Amino acid sequence: MFRRMDPAQIQSLILQAIPGARVEVESDDNVHYTARVVSDRFQGQSRLQRHRVIHEAIGPAMGREIHALSLVLKTPQEAG
Repeated sequence: MFRRMDPAQIQSLILQAIPGARVEVESDDNVHYTARVVSDRFQGQSRLQRHRVIHEAIGPAMGREIHALSLVLKTPQEAG
């Protein structure tokens, strides 16, 4: 059984790693999450590089408190 993590905790971890980002994190069960992040930091980065930034921000919670994380990562220009 996984420990549960509040979406606000994930949002806080991402904002610590990417100050000024627009971050929305949702979860129906506090085990499976969707995070939408818009940041200039993603400019010139591949999809894999963007995912690594988020995974590094969340750290050891991935695979423990967070069972599944769907990511939508965009620059402000891509977000429109």
